[in-house]
Amino acid sequence: QVQLVESGGGLVQAGASLRLSCAASGSTLSSYVTAWFRQAPGKEREFVASITRRGTILSYADSVKGRFTISIDNAKNVVWLQMNSLKPEDTAVYYCASSTIISRNRERYDYWGQGTQVTVSS
Repeated sequence: QVQLVESGGGLVQAGASLRLSCAASGSTLSSYVTAWFRQAPGKEREFVASITRRGTILSYADSVKGRFTISIDNAKNVVWLQMNSLKPEDTAVYYCASSTIISRNRERYDYWGQGTQVTVSS
């Protein structure tokens, strides 16, 4: 069992930065692949980025590549999502999730956090 708690969301202007965190308890992130997904109003939940337990394999959606960076601190059981050059289209609820396999498919993820709202104004 893994419990995930996201934090760090907020309201920012376009071009600003935010850093989201995903804190795990109940098990260690080192046992899993951790990913960020997001869901905008009226849209499906989509993959944003993922990282393997050792931080050796990273994957990004094309829409965030070059602007977002995912990282992991196994000692603290935290995964970070640094988001730079934010755009209004990045507005969504951001969810942290964990899986035992590398995948961009949300159906492959077993554990989810409650989400944190990110709103980017133009």
